[in-house]
Amino acid sequence: PLSARPQPKMAGAGRVWRVGALLLPPAWRLRAPRRAFGAAAGRGGSNGSGRLVLGAAFALGGSAGLCLAARQRLREHSAAELPAGSLQLTLYQYKTCPFCSKVRAFLDYHGLPYEIVEVNPIMRKEIKFSSYRKVPILLANAGSPLQLNDSSVIISAIKTYLISRRNSLEEIVSFYPPIKTMTEQGKEVLEYENKYWLMLDEKETKRVYPVKEVRVEEMKWRKWADDWLVHLISPNVYRTPKEALASFDYIVREGKFGTLEGLFAKYVGAVAMFFVSKRLKKRHQLRDDVRQDLYEAANEWVKAVGKNRPFMGGNQPNLADLAVYGVLRVMEGLEAFDDMMVHTNIQPWYQRMEEVIQK
Repeated sequence: PLSARPQPKMAGAGRVWRVGALLLPPAWRLRAPRRAFGAAAGRGGSNGSGRLVLGAAFALGGSAGLCLAARQRLREHSAAELPAGSLQLTLYQYKTCPFCSKVRAFLDYHGLPYEIVEVNPIMRKEIKFSSYRKVPILLANAGSPLQLNDSSVIISAIKTYLISRRNSLEEIVSFYPPIKTMTEQGKEVLEYENKYWLMLDEKETKRVYPVKEVRVEEMKWRKWADDWLVHLISPNVYRTPKEALASFDYIVREGKFGTLEGLFAKYVGAVAMFFVSKRLKKRHQLRDDVRQDLYEAANEWVKAVGKNRPFMGGNQPNLADLAVYGVLRVMEGLEAFDDMMVHTNIQPWYQRMEEVIQK
């Protein structure tokens, strides 16, 4: 339950960074070196190095949460909206996860300092304290420790807390109850009710959403980012053997592999993910040329923002802007990202997002 308030031991839990804004140079301008993609959780355990590498390949790349492990310069800065020390945050993540990237974009934009614990995608020992075995997980302490799960719940709950200080963070999180549902494949999954809603009173709602349509629009496009945009990432970055190899080249370069083991992981992982991406393309009913789906989604977003406002939120980004940016940012440095910048109208909006988050 969300009220369990786990308190993990931080020592030895994994690499921990104190972070603030993420300074990410525009890849289509600087031509950053090719980077690689990772994924949501894989299962730990193996019987031999071959199975371990194959397991790592699928864990690092075999789900809809595939994304680029963008090199990040991390720096600390003061919280812009809360008094120092009033909200302590620790984010358990894969740096290669688009849902984690969404949370980081939100925290960075609001100037909230937080620590990162990088989770091993195979063993996941860093989150063994939690029965929730996915990332992101945010541990928040605003007087008492609390665990927040699901990227959209994290964003909605923390945003509500920033706007309305009437309720404790624990009470706010209780407004997003977890429910168990079954997928079409008969798999039991955990979903969260109300996760795109900010829990505000009438006065606060009027201040944040002057007209009802503003709130409806924000919620619609946040959901679109989760339900559609994120599923376009992996089929595009593993579209060809060459692109898949470029992705796994980074994984091997940054991982702890011996020479022979690294070569095996690089080429076997790239081949595995090339075929996995084809299955994902079929599952989500994408076109043969998956780039066209990516281009269409990017232009659909730009059209929704319109020509008369810099962001969907107006003069400043709203939660939909931050969600779409967080998902797309994970492709920086790969061919799919460069192609999207050249063949769609999204570049001006993306540059504005980059600039405002860095500020």
